[in-house]
Amino acid sequence: MSAIDTHDVIRVGSRKSELALIQTRHVIKCLKENHPKKNFEIVTMSTKGDKILDISLPKIGEKSLFTEELELALENGGVDFVVHSLKDLPTTLPEGMVLGAILKREDPRDAVVMSKKYEGKTLATLPEGSIIGTSSLRRSAQLARNMPHLKVENIRGNLNTRLKKLDDENGSYAAIILAAAGLKRMGWEDRISQLLEPEEALYAIGQGALGIECRETDWKTLSLLEPLYDVETTLRCVCERSFLKTLGGGCSAPVAVSSSLVDKNLTITGAVWSLDGQTIITDTLKSKLYIPDDTGEPPKKCPYREPRLYCSVAPGKVSGISLLGAEQLGKDIAKSLIDKNAFEIMCQARKEILNSS
Repeated sequence: MSAIDTHDVIRVGSRKSELALIQTRHVIKCLKENHPKKNFEIVTMSTKGDKILDISLPKIGEKSLFTEELELALENGGVDFVVHSLKDLPTTLPEGMVLGAILKREDPRDAVVMSKKYEGKTLATLPEGSIIGTSSLRRSAQLARNMPHLKVENIRGNLNTRLKKLDDENGSYAAIILAAAGLKRMGWEDRISQLLEPEEALYAIGQGALGIECRETDWKTLSLLEPLYDVETTLRCVCERSFLKTLGGGCSAPVAVSSSLVDKNLTITGAVWSLDGQTIITDTLKSKLYIPDDTGEPPKKCPYREPRLYCSVAPGKVSGISLLGAEQLGKDIAKSLIDKNAFEIMCQARKEILNSS
């Protein structure tokens, strides 16, 4: 039974960071617009990824670094749903958990934030040997390939912490690279020195989107969340998640995408790099999706059968046929990269990470 049945207050799980709380409050605001009589309470907690800051994410080697504690609270009934940055959420959720909604995507691109002494510069015009801070293998590999005159160093911590390290007068960073979405949600868009287009840097799977995780059989919560579904974002992210799931990647190898949905044509570019960026395997595929015209009413569901999930995403108000097409396109591009020896590149990357000091 859902906690919503027995309590007046709906409990919402969130990480403690300022960005996480801003995102959670945004979700609650959207829900209040659709359910003005509902009351919500935010329950915050720290995850393993928030606590371990002296080790790079790939070397920690766990898939649920920023979600496990929140999911335990969800499983135990301590919260009714959890708000995540979708890029932090594994493509396979724990048994009994589901993505109950994916909201409209913010800008998925990466953003460069320059230190004050390099204001007006771009990555291409920074001096030889300038240090760029990022904890992402995906970003590091693309920088190594596209900007070989730069040096990459690991930087951890939440958004505020990383910006503080950049702004330290005695610090060594010329610039750091962050998700544009986080900076915009924090109201710090003026800190963005350069936005990296997909041809310059492909982005992380699900980057810029918010996903809401709940219990798979909690029909009250699933119904509550359904108005928040954004069809375009959901289809793109299901395709991206299907690509990553089929490929078997994560933070232990440089994997990235870009996607678009225009006139029902879904396009995805996927890529895998060696750690040094010198080897790249990539492809672009397109598929015409069947997307019914929006009548304002959700599709009818068979009351006698559990709804099919798409990379742990509940269909909500999105057409199952279009979701199936998006999921298949993600599988197809992953298989294309696998045929080009993507597995070998990824396995070598993992070995190098494990053997590094």
